[in-house]
Amino acid sequence: MKPADLKKYISFYERERKIIDQKLASALKDRQPTELYEPASYILESSGKRLRPLLVILSASAVGGKPKQVYNAAIAVEMLHNFTLVHDDIMDKADLRRGNLTLHKKYNLNTAILAGDSLLAVAYEFLLKDCKLNARQALGAFTRGLVEVCEGQSLDTEFETREIVTLDEYIEMIRKKTAALAQMCCELGSYLVNGSKNDVRCLSNFGKYLGIAFQIQDDLLDITADKAEFGKRIGGDLMEGKKTFLFIEAFEKAKGEDKKDLLKVIANKGIRSNQIDKYKKLYEKLGVIDDARAAIKNYTNKALKSINRISNKNEVDVFYWLADSLIKRNK
Repeated sequence: MKPADLKKYISFYERERKIIDQKLASALKDRQPTELYEPASYILESSGKRLRPLLVILSASAVGGKPKQVYNAAIAVEMLHNFTLVHDDIMDKADLRRGNLTLHKKYNLNTAILAGDSLLAVAYEFLLKDCKLNARQALGAFTRGLVEVCEGQSLDTEFETREIVTLDEYIEMIRKKTAALAQMCCELGSYLVNGSKNDVRCLSNFGKYLGIAFQIQDDLLDITADKAEFGKRIGGDLMEGKKTFLFIEAFEKAKGEDKKDLLKVIANKGIRSNQIDKYKKLYEKLGVIDDARAAIKNYTNKALKSINRISNKNEVDVFYWLADSLIKRNK
């Protein structure tokens, strides 16, 4: 990619993220009661990549639309995403999110539940503002995304109580829990500006495969990232006993004493912080870090093959930039 193009795409992203941040900051302004909307605003103001709104905007642009036609939809998907995060944090009993106190820790459990629910309801309000074309398809895609992320979260919770989870089951879980939202964002942007069936399908598949690659990259970073850049503890998934791509692949490959060590993680529902290096070395020995990198590359390539089939070939490069940025990220 030419340096000039790279600079252009980064500038576009920073500009659009700033617009989204500004719109999110004012989205719930002056709403009452304050006891509900102040906590909801708090979670929206936490800094994030704003990847999902960007996918809506890029998908609309790819089929001939303008960002201003889908800003409300972009706000809606970020509200939906944060609704899922609030409830995730409650279920995980998490104290921090993006370096800040989680909603239920800053306020209380009941407030967090209500604020999360309000984000979902208001998300539909914002989406409807942009439903001037293909409203039925857009609302259908948005609702399917919501249903699938709930199904994915349910599967993830079920996996916590199971000793054996296959890699195929894990991929299906992250397809729903993580990739379904990215897929929905791509469909939404193209539906709202009347993209063709072919373009909607290509963008949809791009979002799905990119979302799967994104989650496996998250799993990988948890054990390989630099702590200072990552912004949270390394090895957190192992400490919590989560069945990630790396753990499942290691469990399927391991034999003898290695298998026993992995069974201890399951039996004890995690490991101690002083054991992280031991299990990282085990992952390296079994080759699962390389396996994860290969899987990320495979799903990213599938995403790029999909986007190469859109009608407007001039819009393909920005999706290549986005995919490259996500798989090379360090946090």
